[in-house]
Amino acid sequence: MTNPIEQLNKLSVNGFEALFRVAQISLDSTERLIKLNIELSKQSLEENVKLARELGTLKTPQDAISRLSSLATQNIEQAVANSRNVYDIVSEAQGELNKIAEANFSELNKSVISNIDQLSKNAPAGSETAVNALKSGLAASAAAISSMSKAAQQVAEFADSSVKAANSATVDAVKTAAKRNTAA
Repeated sequence: MTNPIEQLNKLSVNGFEALFRVAQISLDSTERLIKLNIELSKQSLEENVKLARELGTLKTPQDAISRLSSLATQNIEQAVANSRNVYDIVSEAQGELNKIAEANFSELNKSVISNIDQLSKNAPAGSETAVNALKSGLAASAAAISSMSKAAQQVAEFADSSVKAANSATVDAVKTAAKRNTAA
């Protein structure tokens, strides 16, 4: 029979490693989001300075309107691209966190089943029914969690494709509207 203290220590170490990994993923994702925001701020400042200079050289109000219209289109396209970048960072972090949760649940489930097996060897006669019921309950809960995890993954994949489709549709709509405004 394995030592319960060793098993508890192993679970504790695995738990701490998982917590450290979660913290690392969170910090990495936050760092990427901050870098993205800083880069976007720099780009925006540079583009506004460039626009101010350019608007000062335009001769007619129609030129200014045309330039502002094209700038609005570019800004919307950039906003869509930026939202896609943020979504990708968050989605990637969520995927990594889900993997950690699934691995830890699986490890915990194996440990619990192993402990039940060890205890059942020393259990009094007639307790087999209770032990089997406990094992069945654990197996059912593991199967339910696995099903929920798969369903959540399918929802995430659907959301991912929906976000990408919405981004593409937005960019296409903006380009179409810009072409109509330019033609008019």
